[in-house]
This record gives sequence, structure tokens and C-alpha cells, in this order.
Amino acid sequence: MNLFSRNKTKGLARIPETERLAIIEKSCQQVSRGVFFATIIIIASFLPVFMLTGQEGKLFHPLAYTKTFIMLVDALLVVTLAPVLISFFMKGRFRPEHQQPVNRFLESIYEPLIRKCIHWRKTTIGINLLALAISIPLVLSLGREFMPPLDEGSILFMPVTLPDVSNTEIKRILQVQDRIIKTVPEVKNVLGKAGRANTATDNSPMSMIETIILLKPRSEWREGFNKEDIINELNAKLQIPGVTNGFTQPIINRINMLSTGIRTDVGIKVYGQDLNEINQLAQEVKNALTGIEGVNDLYVEPITGGKYLDIQINREAIARYNLSIDDVNALIETALGGMRLTTTIEGRQRFSVNARFGQDARNSLSNIRQLQVQTKDYGPVPLSDLATIDWTDGPAMINSENALLRGTVLFNVRDRDLASTVQEAKDQLEKVMKKLPKGYFLEWSGQYENLIHSERTLMLILPIVVLIIFACMYFAFHSVREALLSLITVPFALIGGAYMIYLWDVHLSVAVAVGFIALFGLAVETGIVMVIYLNDAMQQLVAKKGNSRDSISFNDLKEAVIAGAAKRLRPKLMTVSVSLFALLPILWSHGVGSDVMKPIVLPMVGGVLTSATHILLVTPLIFLMTKEYELRKYGKIEVLDAKH
Repeated sequence: MNLFSRNKTKGLARIPETERLAIIEKSCQQVSRGVFFATIIIIASFLPVFMLTGQEGKLFHPLAYTKTFIMLVDALLVVTLAPVLISFFMKGRFRPEHQQPVNRFLESIYEPLIRKCIHWRKTTIGINLLALAISIPLVLSLGREFMPPLDEGSILFMPVTLPDVSNTEIKRILQVQDRIIKTVPEVKNVLGKAGRANTATDNSPMSMIETIILLKPRSEWREGFNKEDIINELNAKLQIPGVTNGFTQPIINRINMLSTGIRTDVGIKVYGQDLNEINQLAQEVKNALTGIEGVNDLYVEPITGGKYLDIQINREAIARYNLSIDDVNALIETALGGMRLTTTIEGRQRFSVNARFGQDARNSLSNIRQLQVQTKDYGPVPLSDLATIDWTDGPAMINSENALLRGTVLFNVRDRDLASTVQEAKDQLEKVMKKLPKGYFLEWSGQYENLIHSERTLMLILPIVVLIIFACMYFAFHSVREALLSLITVPFALIGGAYMIYLWDVHLSVAVAVGFIALFGLAVETGIVMVIYLNDAMQQLVAKKGNSRDSISFNDLKEAVIAGAAKRLRPKLMTVSVSLFALLPILWSHGVGSDVMKPIVLPMVGGVLTSATHILLVTPLIFLMTKEYELRKYGKIEVLDAKH
């Protein structure tokens, strides 16, 4: 009977105690080596995640640390606890593996498939290469973004009006906007504010309104409506002259402002020395970006156009009335700014009590000019006789960065990916860049800045990770061929991931990259298991027939590879199934956080399917071809030492 043929004898067999313990000990030793290298590979595959910094690092570092600690504890339990449990529970009579109904069913399907793949080897490899070739343009056609948009469940409406808007007018605009927003059926509550608190940490000007829009549960929305539809409807209704609309979300807005200083998705910073020149260049940038698909809420952050009450004291006039500059400034402070009189104490709180003239006495230039300055010798004198009073233009807010004055053009990206939108915007700005005066330059910021930084980090560390994993597999197999054979499963695992994110219409992002990184380690680990069993089949063949061309035929090699591939088929499929079934529920999840989880899971689900197919059908074929090549060229096959 052939070494690799199946024993058809039915019945249970009892293994002697000493033999049972010896088998358990040998199996645990083999498993320990496999677990060690699998743990190193999984940890090494997550090195790019550990190297991420900034916002993406804070988000994904917990995932990488959790996975690493789980692998370390799992490896420790496999080496220490699992052998003890196996020795306790694996007793009595054992049924041969080929008599298990599940095994017989799986092998009855798998063996004909692997034989057909070996028979039609060129077709099999060609189909895999074709699928890989198709997946490459699919990936290249996908859009790129920094992070998938996380639906926070609410909307932050941030309109901006002219910098010289008055308190009364901004209050009226705020009330009108809130009433319009409340007319949308999906809106539950609206809370708006204008101005800022008395603190240096909130530099919001009076011209910027912040309105938080809380939405009703999705079950109460109109049929077929999504969040983008609500934003589009709000934008259409809130077309107020002199007001530029802007929509974002409360949490991501604060994160963007803290990390990049930009409150929208993308910002173009214009640096220079003169505010008027900066403002003119910013307007040219805005005109160049107008009309680009995906660019929404485009506006220039106002740095000029502020109105100031300029009071120039006439020194000769105050000298004639025997007044000093302090006398005039005291009136101006009391009438317009407010004079601090005292402080009231209420428990642990302190409140200053200020006094200034009523609104009627200071609401126009004519009233301000008629303010009376008391003199000792001439009685009350109008302020207009002592100073020149008029409105003057000036900067609404002076922004500086790196010791340079700065203006900003802001916009959000909707209905298109971030990278292609910015690339088209860069192409449109070529003419503006050529006309920049000396000492002036542009800089891209916002989410695009984070995107470029994360991509550079990943591209730098990924080749190093590949080398580390290759080295681990080389030390595991002591063979370059076997290491490459396991590593080649990676690009074929990426096929399924590429198809999944393409069909789900997901843009490439850091979340998708993390999913591919997790898939990378899983595919290599599964490939190592297959190569180990194929090498074990080669060792049995050499032990039975010797290691020469005269004793081993090509048919013997084929049968050995088929037996090695079919060996322990159920555990291989269980490994794949556990990973697959654990991830599938996330694809149908809803709620806060699912937007980020799905891009991570999609490449893993698709990659597990294609990597399992490749490992079960193509890896044995490639392994067989390498052994046939060795037998044909060297007259013998290379067999790994059993101790490896």
C-alpha cells in the first residue's frame, strides 16, 4: 500500500499511554516553534502601525498594542497550558482522522480540486496572475483620504460673515439661521453661539457663528435620506447674503483646529509680509479653486476689512483748554470701553462691576463727537473740538505662524476623495504659484497634511517589515525558497482586499492600510502552516524511497504534495473560518464607529478568502514545481531537517 493512501479500516484505536505522551510532547515541540515564529511575524507586521504618529497614531496604537499583547499571552498559553490540557482530555480511544465525517466530506471536495489545479497548472497560475493584474489598476483607481469620515451623529454649522458685523446684526443672523435649521424634519435641537469667551484659548471672531445641530434617530428620518442629503438641504435653505456657509462635525472640528490650526478639511496657508498683499493672493487662490468638483464651503479667512473707531487727540486743542491726554482718555474709557468701579464677591466667585455710557450716547459718530469733556476753566467741551474722530479700516484678525503673517483659504471636500481633489487644486494653482512675489509662499494644511505624513511613514517602514518577516521565515525553514514560497501569498491575499474595498466604494486611507497590515501577517502565518505540512510530506517520501531521481518519480512527488496539502485540512479551514466569521458581522454594523471599522475589516474579509484559496490550491502547485525542478536539475530534492 502506498505511504500516502488512506487506511479504510473502521473502528477506534487505543494508543498506549507512553506513546500518547510522546506524541503530545513531539507535537507541542513542533507547535512551539511554529507559535514562536508566527508571533514574531504578527508583531512585525504591526510595526507600521506602531510607527504612526499624530492623530492616526493615537487612534490605532491601542489596536496594535492589544493585538501584540494578545499574541504574546496566546503564545505563552500554547506553550505552557495547552500541553497540560491536552494530556488531561485526549485519552481513551481515538478515531482515525480519515474516518471523521467532516474530514471525509472536505477531502472529497478538496482532493479533486487540487488534482485538477496540478493537471492544469499553467491555467491555474495564469488565472491567479490575471486576478492579481486586474486588482492593481483597481487599487490605483481608488481615491485616497486621510481617515474615513466618522459619523458623529450631529452637525456643526460654522458660517462666516463680514468682519465688521455688529453685535446686533450677528445676533439677528444667528436667530434667523436657527429658525431655518429647525424647519428640517430630521433636526431635533439647535444650539448656536457667536463671539467667544473671555479667554485666549478661543480666538473665534464675532463674525464666525458656531451652531451645533442635533439630529433625530435614523428611524425618524425621511425614507431614502442620509446625512449628506440633510447637509445639502440645509445649505440650500441657508443662503443668506454676505454669509459663507460651512459644515463639519463638532469633534473632528476641534481635532483639526488643535492639530493643524485649520477648522476645515483642507486649508491653503498664504505666508508673507504685508496683510493686503496676502489678502489679494488669497482671493486669487479662491478664484482658481472655484468650480473644482468636490470643493465645498470655499472661503477666504478675512484678515482685512475690520472697522475701527480712530480717535486722534489734537494736542494743541487740549493745551488751549488746559487739559491733558489722560483727561481725554478717561472720558473715552468711561464712555466707550467701560470703567471698572469695584469687585463683587459671591462665595468663591469674583465679578467686576463696570460702568459706561448708555447705548444712545455712543451708537453713532455724531453722538460720540458730542461727548462732553469737563474742564476747570471753560466748562464742558465737545470731544470733537479736542480730537479727530472717524472710522478707519484695519485687519479683522492678525494671524502669524513661524514669525510670518498668514492668511488662509479654507474648504471642505464632499462627494469626492481628498487626494484627487487636492491634486486638481494644485494643478489649478500653478499659475498663481508662478506670480507669487518674493518672500511669499503657499502651504497645504489640514487633513491633506496628515494624509501625506501618514503615507510617508507607511512607505518608509513597510519594506523594513517585509525584510523582517522574510528573515523570520528563513530562520524557520532554513531555506530561501521556502521563505519566498510563504511570502508570495501576500500579494495574492491583497487581491481579495482590493476587490472588497472597490465593490464597497471605499477610499484608501490609514484605516484601510491598517486592515491590509493585519491581513499581511494572517496570510503569511497561514502560508507557513501549509508549507510545514508539505515539507513533512516530503520528509515521509524521502524516508520511504530515498532521495534520488532513481528512487523518486514525478508521480510520487505529486501524490506526496496532494497528501501534504490534504493533511490537516480541517484545522486549516477552521483557522480561516474563525477569522472570517469573526469579521463578517462588522460589515453590517451601524452606529458611531462603524465608519472607521468597516475600512479596516473589508480588506481582511476579502483577503482571507483569496489567501485561503491561493494557499490551498496554488501554494501546493508552486511547491510541487520547485521540487520537480530540484529533482530534474540536481537529481534529488531538498528536504528540511526534521528539527527545523
